[in-house]
Amino acid sequence: MPEARAPGLVRRVAGDASRLPETLGPVVRRIYANRGVMQAAELDLSLARLLPPEFLNIEAAAVLLADALQAQRRIVIAGDYDTDGATGTALGVLGLRALGAQHVGYMVPNRFTMGYGLTPKLVAEIVQRGAELIVTVDNGIASVAGVAAARAAGLDVIVTDHHLAPETCPDANVIVDPNQPGCRFPSKCVAGVGVMFYVLLALRAELRRRGQFAVGTQPSLAEFLDLVALGTVADVVRLDHNNRVLVAQGLARMRAGRCRPGILALLEVAHRDATRVGAPDLGFAVGPRLNAAGRLEDMHVGIECLLAPDLDTARPLAAQLDAINRERRGIEQQMRDEALALLPDVPAGYGLCVYDPGWHEGVVGLVASRVRENTHRPTIAFAPASVAGELKGSGRSIPGLHIRDALAAVDAAAPGLILRFGGHAMAAGLSLRGADYARFTELFDAACQQALQGCDLEETLETDGELTPQELSLETAQALEAAGPFGQGFPEPVFDGGFQVLDARPVGADGRHVRYRLQSGATVINAIHFDGAETACASGSVHVAYALAVNRFRDNETPQLLVKYLAAGA
Repeated sequence: MPEARAPGLVRRVAGDASRLPETLGPVVRRIYANRGVMQAAELDLSLARLLPPEFLNIEAAAVLLADALQAQRRIVIAGDYDTDGATGTALGVLGLRALGAQHVGYMVPNRFTMGYGLTPKLVAEIVQRGAELIVTVDNGIASVAGVAAARAAGLDVIVTDHHLAPETCPDANVIVDPNQPGCRFPSKCVAGVGVMFYVLLALRAELRRRGQFAVGTQPSLAEFLDLVALGTVADVVRLDHNNRVLVAQGLARMRAGRCRPGILALLEVAHRDATRVGAPDLGFAVGPRLNAAGRLEDMHVGIECLLAPDLDTARPLAAQLDAINRERRGIEQQMRDEALALLPDVPAGYGLCVYDPGWHEGVVGLVASRVRENTHRPTIAFAPASVAGELKGSGRSIPGLHIRDALAAVDAAAPGLILRFGGHAMAAGLSLRGADYARFTELFDAACQQALQGCDLEETLETDGELTPQELSLETAQALEAAGPFGQGFPEPVFDGGFQVLDARPVGADGRHVRYRLQSGATVINAIHFDGAETACASGSVHVAYALAVNRFRDNETPQLLVKYLAAGA
């Protein structure tokens, strides 16, 4: 197994910023241009720039939903147990109620007893609740058996999903999915919660056509954009312009105090300031607390938190989610240490698989992420599944490999080896028989080797070049903060350059982090390197890759470097 090593630094090719407003300043103009933003119109993140709801079949979905609302049929939202699914489920319930639904509830499968998606087992429970119409969120495009069971029981089914369509799609009444064949919606990376938002927009338009609402009296769906922003960021989908509009608008509502009490309560337990909330707060503070419920227990507590009508109701639920997340961290730390200890015995290859019979199936995705970060190899971590004799795997990929396609290649090479699989370019899940683990590891490595070149296994860190000493300022840090949202496909600004170390000292309970005072020219600036103890430099010249951020402490704001990479030598 290759040892972990520092990434190579690669500077982005400078984009053409000539058509961007000079009022942005040279640093922000460079950042935008380096991310393909070439015109001022692309900076407009107002709702007016949102793509219209032109999905395949979305009008048919709106008609079926409008009929159901007018007939007061019983509707059940069938969600997923991650943050995208939880926010999409809450959005579906709240949005349908706002549009006039009298009978709408939700069901989310328990990942340990039911598995993923709309399974026949989940359908059986939904039938017991007296449902007449099922609307899936963030799942369903691969639920052939579940949809068939629902239709056989006399239920109508609307599938709303964003995952890639399999060769055979379920026989639902309607499927709304930007990644199904024939759908021309331009944004193929919209999250599951985003698809549900668009379905609600189409439903509202259909109800207007029927005379139920006038434009001036129709319910505002914009009030739910905080849920859309949270699910979009947490699902790590690519932030194309359309997704940036959704996220920016949701964040604006949060900062203005117009957000769901549950989200506000989750920000509180995470000690994040709602008036300054940004995409990283959603991705690293709120999202993990919701995801923890689905990983270790049941996502219902997370959805109930998002549905809470006031802070008094939301705060105990947020505290419960925070406690579950602390438990998740402990389990993850132990499993991560065990996984890294296994690596010397894992054969060197293009794709890695790790497994321990004592691991928790709800946390293997996080372990795969940690191993991938350490080795820069596509990684799948496995744990025993709730079904005797089966393993549940969760994979994370690197640039250059679409991991779901890699699983499809394994499935084609050995039909029946993988029992179930699905996912995205960078993350996927699967189930297989424990007896087939060794064979799967060979075929997965072969599929990765077929798709990757040796140079793809060399980790690189892209930067936006240097900042001058004068640009290492609070003004620049504030301008960069305002230039977001940043995320997958629209990465946060990272710079690199040489500094002199004036002071370095370990911080944190275990001394794993390092706080620096660095000098560039006449500018002295503080820096923090999380988990940087192994590469700490006490003095001399260093080359640093960093993000320039605003450090806030007791109403005082100062610029600070968040170190991504540090090595001796200017």
